[in-house]
Amino acid sequence: MPVITDIEDLRVLAKKRVPRMFYDYADSGSWTESTYRANESDFQAIKLRQRVAVDMEGRSTATTMVGVPVAMPVAIAPTGLTGMQHADGEILAARAAEAFGIPFTLSTMSICSIEDVAAHTKAPFWFQLYVMRDRDFIERLIARAQAAGCGALVLTLDLQILGQRHKDLKNGLSAPPKLTLTNLINLASKPRWCRGMLGTKRRGFGNIVGHVSGVADMSSLGAWTAQQFDPRLNWNDVEWIKKRWGGKLILKGIQDVEDARLAVASGADALIVSNHGGRQLDGAESSIRALPAIAAEVGSRIEVHMDGGIRSGQDVLKAVALGARGTYIGRAFLYGLGAMGEAGVTKALQIIHKELDLTMAFCGRKRVAELGTDILLPGTFPT
Repeated sequence: MPVITDIEDLRVLAKKRVPRMFYDYADSGSWTESTYRANESDFQAIKLRQRVAVDMEGRSTATTMVGVPVAMPVAIAPTGLTGMQHADGEILAARAAEAFGIPFTLSTMSICSIEDVAAHTKAPFWFQLYVMRDRDFIERLIARAQAAGCGALVLTLDLQILGQRHKDLKNGLSAPPKLTLTNLINLASKPRWCRGMLGTKRRGFGNIVGHVSGVADMSSLGAWTAQQFDPRLNWNDVEWIKKRWGGKLILKGIQDVEDARLAVASGADALIVSNHGGRQLDGAESSIRALPAIAAEVGSRIEVHMDGGIRSGQDVLKAVALGARGTYIGRAFLYGLGAMGEAGVTKALQIIHKELDLTMAFCGRKRVAELGTDILLPGTFPT
């Protein structure tokens, strides 16, 4: 086993162990992938102010996100097909997050169902909702999340239509993978993944298959999902969902200040500055560049969170310094999951936590609440 020191080490290992179509699904963006790349590179342009001879004893990365105590200002983002990165992936990631003391967010398009994850965890996890044309299904999905004791509903607003992701089209993405000659050759080189999949029954979309009229198996699911993402989604639907949910509501996919104002008016508890990991509108601004203006405009009225491009604890620190109350990791935890299962997710969280803690010390700060733009070098960060 190689020595794992950063998230990049986990990415390299995951690429070796996860079938190509599922690795590429996680590690790609839409069209030219310019926004996907900018999400990472724009973090690297931000420079830090090093301070010395400051008492650094007794540091803490603990804070809260929508009132929930967290060990660090990080939550696991909702990611589709997580259970295809590693067998039972959503359950494993949720357990790792629970043990570490941060929230786990389950995707509507997960492999393991809401009920499955609830049966294998104790702490309330969060549930991410996609709005479908079938509103009866959405009502039942919300009710299932309520019955499972989910602590927050994360409503994704930026996937009314699906961005074109070239790698998924070229790979013929499906869950489980179609047994073409190309796929069989690739699967033969991933024996650990294959053994895991043979040992689980969770290979379909657990929140959907068997819960929708006319969708009883994977063969009928594809046609249903192709028709179901609702391009009519609007702020009236947000109000409708808020009333039916009745709990903490987080709106994901905000990139524009005007949309942030509308999010505040909706009565949501938090918004997530996010461009869907660069997987929707290619050419959109990176999340870290969009964050400061949104935080300045609405941060006193709603919790502002941020998602996109975070690969280190330093990235977490920079996002918090620029106004984020919390951050989310998607690819970073998926790399860990694909590389080493539950232990890999734990390793990813440990890496990010240690980097955050040490960087706080080098910048002369003991608490998350003390992080602001004064720890960043002027002229290197977006304003």
